[in-house]
Amino acid sequence: SAGARRLGWTPALLSYPGYAGPGGARVLGRVLLAPPGVEPSRRRGLPGWRRFLTLELPEQAVEVHLPGTSVTAVSDGSGLLDAVVDVALPPGPTDVRLRAAGVPGRPDVRGVVHTAPAGPVRGVVCDVDDTVWITGLSRPLVAFWRTVARSSAQRHPVPGVAGLLRALVRDEPHAPVVYLSNGAWNLNGPVVRFLRRHRFPAGPVLMTDWGVTPERWFRDGRQHKRDTLDRLVRELPHVRWVLVGDDGEHDPEIYRDLARRHPDAVEAVAVRQVAPGSRPVVDAEGDVPVVSAPDGRALLEALRPHLGRPRPSSTD
Repeated sequence: SAGARRLGWTPALLSYPGYAGPGGARVLGRVLLAPPGVEPSRRRGLPGWRRFLTLELPEQAVEVHLPGTSVTAVSDGSGLLDAVVDVALPPGPTDVRLRAAGVPGRPDVRGVVHTAPAGPVRGVVCDVDDTVWITGLSRPLVAFWRTVARSSAQRHPVPGVAGLLRALVRDEPHAPVVYLSNGAWNLNGPVVRFLRRHRFPAGPVLMTDWGVTPERWFRDGRQHKRDTLDRLVRELPHVRWVLVGDDGEHDPEIYRDLARRHPDAVEAVAVRQVAPGSRPVVDAEGDVPVVSAPDGRALLEALRPHLGRPRPSSTD
């Protein structure tokens, strides 16, 4: 980064969709170094590998502007901005404005925070790879090629899942929809545009960093998903979640674990069957229904009889 600084590169921002609840707003973004006149937030149509050729900037102060309040947050060691702002927002989408502190010549970057209603409401958590779009994680080389060589415009949706998610929140105004992925934050923008293009409900896409950590060579994708689900349950305690994923990796195990530990927070689990020719299956984890089917339409049909059941009393 020192070399880039000598060439005149300055901090630039990306904004990722965030979410909000009773405890405040979680604002997400990233700080990069970029040449003068180049705005990373405006890049479109790049193949996946190009999105990893970035210079993230740690410890950069960022001004966060929301209606009624402004705070300054600092990017972490990988340039990620992940700030919780103490603010009460109305249900639905709210604009957020980000500015790199002390950096002239860069425009403000606009983003969005999705705020859940204050009362009881259904929410959806949905996996991305092989649930939203076809990746083929059971064939690692194919999955790698789709991730690094293709743009989001060249990816294909899993049939019926957008309709499934729309149906789940149709009667729940401003219901929270959260997409959960082990993909790298570098791919957040393409995923968000893919969701919009294929009429998925809008919501944050919570991703991770690839690469080494102080504790291990590679980040633990299962732990990332568990930690994120636990945080959602903690920060949005009034939401009952329908958890949507696939059986290509670890979603059933992770979702069942959450249903065991927080049965009052999970309304149902829906698992897309990756193997061709699979038949729908209806099961349960305690009192939480677990349905499996090959596509979104079949999942919705299997789910319908089990939706709207009373919320059990917490045993905690």
